[in-house]
Amino acid sequence: MSSEVYFSDMHVGMGDSILEKFRRLLIKAGIDRIDFQDKFVAVKLHFGEVGNMAFLRHQYAKVLCDYIKERGGRPFLTDCNTLYVGYRNNALNHLDAAYMNGYNPLSTGVHTIIADGLRGTDERAIPVEGGEYVRGAKIGAAIAEADIIISLTHFKGHVNAGFGGALKNIGMGCGSKQGKMEMHSSGTPRVSRRRCIGCGMCVKNCANDGVHVIDQKAVIDEEHCVGCGYCIAYCPKGAIMTKWDEAKPVMNKKIAEYTKAVLAGKPSFHISMLMDVSPDCDCDSCNDVPVIPDVGMFASFDPVALDQACVDAANSQPVVPGSVADAAEEHHEHHHDVFRMIHPDTDWEAGLIHGEKLGIGTREYKLITVE
Repeated sequence: MSSEVYFSDMHVGMGDSILEKFRRLLIKAGIDRIDFQDKFVAVKLHFGEVGNMAFLRHQYAKVLCDYIKERGGRPFLTDCNTLYVGYRNNALNHLDAAYMNGYNPLSTGVHTIIADGLRGTDERAIPVEGGEYVRGAKIGAAIAEADIIISLTHFKGHVNAGFGGALKNIGMGCGSKQGKMEMHSSGTPRVSRRRCIGCGMCVKNCANDGVHVIDQKAVIDEEHCVGCGYCIAYCPKGAIMTKWDEAKPVMNKKIAEYTKAVLAGKPSFHISMLMDVSPDCDCDSCNDVPVIPDVGMFASFDPVALDQACVDAANSQPVVPGSVADAAEEHHEHHHDVFRMIHPDTDWEAGLIHGEKLGIGTREYKLITVE
């Protein structure tokens, strides 16, 4: 059976507003069928890297959270720390970035919580029923302990996943540092000798004798390292990093398995905004010209159908003149697929196929327009 995906474009008339239209979309899509009364509601989104301007405006999150509070819920905005060395690598800097980008209690009316704690190690292991690659997903504790999951996604391109949609926002975004390590890497981390100061924090926090300091530099012991990523979390200089060596189709499948773990046994609802579709992730400290025109807002109880509807809508649009998609179009065989045009070595479809196999949702959908 197909799933229902609700859609609103970005057009509004006099006396209306895009935020009112966003609220109507939520209601028409059935968000009120969820019992929010006295429930902790994790609203998972991406706060945007410092310097990036393509991330979602905080006003959408406020409308969503206001509605949840009207229904008796206790929403909070949340994300997990990044695995790479960047501004959002720990909870303090991550909160600074969120607040600077408008995701603070004064602007949204709710608290912002970094779900996996100060260093990215506050996690819960959740079994993945039917998982082929992941036995126990390592999920940020605040998300794992929430009663309800709502995803609010900025749909855009991504250098590894092809595009960043609902599955990417939920699966990769809810993983702790150890979880992100598992999805991004097929093995052990690496050490930058230039950055390493030989402080021994990695040795102190390794439970497997997998790293040693030799000649004042950390060295990974390949025989004992289990690839847990704790040394990455505790390195004060960002000298220990993932190898980013997982095959891209496998990474997308792992993202689907993490998504299943996050949503297992909980009510959930998903919204994707197909606007400011930058070629790369909001994790970058900058963003390029959008690759397609703004399309609109999508909502569904089915994250697989939602991603499929968004990618179909994106691929029905003309590319923006002067964008990287425009530059790639005449040289690429996938003229109908904007995300393979800009990231030709990716396989976004693998994650949706695997998500459907896992029972997260279906790629078949009925699109219902909301005025």
